[in-house]
Amino acid sequence: MPVCIFVKPFVAGQVKTRLIPSLGADGAAELAEAMYQDTRAMVRRIPWAREILTFAAPLPKTVAKNGCEAWLQGEGDLGARLERILRRALSNSAMAIAIGSDSPGLPVQRLEQARSLLQRNDAVLGPCEDGGFYLVGLRRCPPGLFDGIGWSQQDTLSQTIARLQESGFKISLLEPWFDVDRPDDLDRLCSLIASGQLAAPHTAEALNRLKTPMDREVRAT
Repeated sequence: MPVCIFVKPFVAGQVKTRLIPSLGADGAAELAEAMYQDTRAMVRRIPWAREILTFAAPLPKTVAKNGCEAWLQGEGDLGARLERILRRALSNSAMAIAIGSDSPGLPVQRLEQARSLLQRNDAVLGPCEDGGFYLVGLRRCPPGLFDGIGWSQQDTLSQTIARLQESGFKISLLEPWFDVDRPDDLDRLCSLIASGQLAAPHTAEALNRLKTPMDREVRAT
C-alpha cells in the first residue's frame, strides 16, 4: 500500500522558515532533513508500506532514495499536489496514504490504524493540533477534491472534512498529533525527546548539534 511522504527540499532559507529565528537558516534546514530521516525510518518499519518520496522540486542529489520510489509533486498549491500524488498512487492500489515529514516520532500505530480504518471508510484524517492534518488516507480521489481549501489555517481540517462529506465520503479520524513549525513546537519536541516520551533519533542528534534555544540537551532514544 503506498505511503507517500511529502517533503520540501532542505534548502536553507526556504524550509521551516518560522524556525529560522531560533535555529538560523542552516539549522532549520538541518532539522528538516533530520525529521525527514526519522519519518522514513518509521515508514520502513511497516511491512505493508510501499514508501514513496514526493518532492515539490527535483530530488536533491544529497538525498539518497535507498531503493524507494521518488515522485515530483508538480505545480500548484498543496491541494493540487495532494490530489496529483494520491490519484497516481490510487491508480494501482485500492488505498493510499499521504503524510508530511515534519512530525518526528509519529507512532507507527497511527499508520496501522489508518490502514485498518480505510478497510471500512472512504477517507481517514490525522488531525494536527494547529488545525491542519498530519495524515490523509483515501480509497478514491475525484478530480478537484481539495480545490479551494485554505492551507496552513486553523480551520484547514474542518474545511477538508466538510469537502469530503460534500463528496459523499465516509470519514474516520485518528488521534491528534503535532507537527514542528513554530518555536513552541520546537520546545515541545525537545521536552518529549528529553523525557523519553518520543523516539526520533535523527532529530535528537540534530537538536544536540544545534544547541537549541531552550538550552536543553536531548538524547537519542
